[in-house]
Amino acid sequence: MKVLMLSWEYPPKNVGGLAQHVYHLSRALARHGVEVHVITIGADDAVPYEENEGVRVHRINPYSISAPDFRTWILHLNFSMLEYAVTLLNTIRGVDIVHAHDWLAAFAGRALKHSFRVPLVSTIHATEFGRNNGLHNDNQRYISDVEWYLTFESWKVIVCSSYMYRELKGFFQLPEDKLRIIPNGVTIEDFKSDIVHRHKGEEKYIFFIGRLVREKGVQVLIDAAPKILSYFPETRFVVAGTGPYEEHLRAMVREKRLGHRFYFTGYIDDATRNRWFAQSSVAVFPSLYEPFGIVALEGMAAGTPVVVSDTGGLSEIIEHGRDGMKCYVGSANSLADNIMAVLGDEALADRLRRNGYEKARNKYSWFSVAGQTLEVYEEILQQSKRADWHTDTWRASDPLSALYEKVKNLGRANASGQRAH
Repeated sequence: MKVLMLSWEYPPKNVGGLAQHVYHLSRALARHGVEVHVITIGADDAVPYEENEGVRVHRINPYSISAPDFRTWILHLNFSMLEYAVTLLNTIRGVDIVHAHDWLAAFAGRALKHSFRVPLVSTIHATEFGRNNGLHNDNQRYISDVEWYLTFESWKVIVCSSYMYRELKGFFQLPEDKLRIIPNGVTIEDFKSDIVHRHKGEEKYIFFIGRLVREKGVQVLIDAAPKILSYFPETRFVVAGTGPYEEHLRAMVREKRLGHRFYFTGYIDDATRNRWFAQSSVAVFPSLYEPFGIVALEGMAAGTPVVVSDTGGLSEIIEHGRDGMKCYVGSANSLADNIMAVLGDEALADRLRRNGYEKARNKYSWFSVAGQTLEVYEEILQQSKRADWHTDTWRASDPLSALYEKVKNLGRANASGQRAH
């Protein structure tokens, strides 16, 4: 089987969790024997083409003209993806599935579907409606419309949690048989660290890693910090990642006079991430909106006790008190109480650490995730053999084509001053 994936981010370009998802899924599919091609954006520190663990990665650049906004820039990227993909598909021949990730690859995916009559699959990692708790302006409504359009054009739509299944089924009115739930995965070996023992002294580290946007809830952690520090005064808070909300978060820390307790690391590489996980007493993910929450799996894979908000996919991953702790969404007081429960009870921390690691290893392997994805591909291929393909172009066999030609000829006749019969 040959699969073409379209993703606007892929390592070494990492904006959010989508890059890591496509990276690990494509490698795991290759281990299942699938020929995987990924078309993604270029990066200064990456070659235009490479083969990595069986995955063919094609990096392209959007049109080199200025774009007035992100939406236009994404259109430029889709045009470039499409141009490259047309040549690629004509060269390798026999692509069975086009798999687009999120609205950012919707237009290229849809065009390839109809141009080559190849079934389109999409994965919706999050929705504009969910990220913003509603649609509040024209830009958000546009993105949401493109998301719906991608799901409409897709043969099947993959989501990562029951929470996302309900969101798409309700908000986009998708039929149940079009949706498939396949969770994200984690590779245990990627989270090993050269640090063997956590610091056993009074100083304790609380670690967050993720994109610094409002929905990730770092502001809730900052609000929880004074209560935590009143009981555990030597605690330090480490915030790793970048994003548009960073300056607001730094201002909150300054306002609360907590600058000596908070450390904003900026972007960190995988080895540094693993060291922070290893030496931290708790990994905290207080999201307001989280379709899945792969960072929680990463913390569990690293053997770090995790505290998460009881929302979205995070709620489905964690069993409270067994392999992690769950707090009320947006509640600084609840977050502080759950963090302090772990900091103050080593037996609880060890239980969460051990059970979380076992769950990540046994239930959420990428090889298993790829196997479930491959089953979706195979189901679609069987169905597509019986499909009657339709496109937006007029064909001679269309019932209305004769009427269309008569109207077209009428227009030509009127334009030349002649009478049409």
